[in-house]
Amino acid sequence: MVATLSVPKVKLKNPPLRIYRMGDKVLRQPAKRISQVNDEIRQLARDMLQTMYSADGIGLAAPQVGVPKRLIVVDIYPDKPEVPPLVLINPEIREYLGETVAAQEGCLSIPGVFCEVLRAQGVVVSFKDESGRPRTIQADDLLARVIQHEIDHLNGVLFVDYVENELLLDQELRKHGFQMQDVQRRANPLAAPALKPR
Repeated sequence: MVATLSVPKVKLKNPPLRIYRMGDKVLRQPAKRISQVNDEIRQLARDMLQTMYSADGIGLAAPQVGVPKRLIVVDIYPDKPEVPPLVLINPEIREYLGETVAAQEGCLSIPGVFCEVLRAQGVVVSFKDESGRPRTIQADDLLARVIQHEIDHLNGVLFVDYVENELLLDQELRKHGFQMQDVQRRANPLAAPALKPR
């Protein structure tokens, strides 16, 4: 069994970290690789988990809390205390699997905004765990989607950058106090016909 960071899955009135919102420059800076997995990184992961649970999130990337490091935390079972969260240090997608699927996404850095985004149904991802051990996992469906979303954050990409319906996106953003000028529109790499099921 992998050593996991244990934090209670509860909402704190004063979470340890602040979540930055779209428009903050830190969300657009590419994150740096972590050279050494030490107590400081483990504490950052703990703080990120507590902050994520407090915001009702299921994924959080270090740039979202103002730390430009390649670290993400994921927990698609926030209501199940017995299921440990995932801590992925320097995560890299090795392979995209299955179909390309459209589904609604939201983001703790763009609260209230939900739009459809294309993602691969599955991914093979390599990373270091919180003990510094290299690991590779295959993730499908919601877990795969969250991992792809969070890895985008490490590269300064937000899910709204991929939304094709500009009019709908503009309405959604305005409704929640965000601006279209903070979107950096880009082609979704998975929208290309190059992605084929293996």
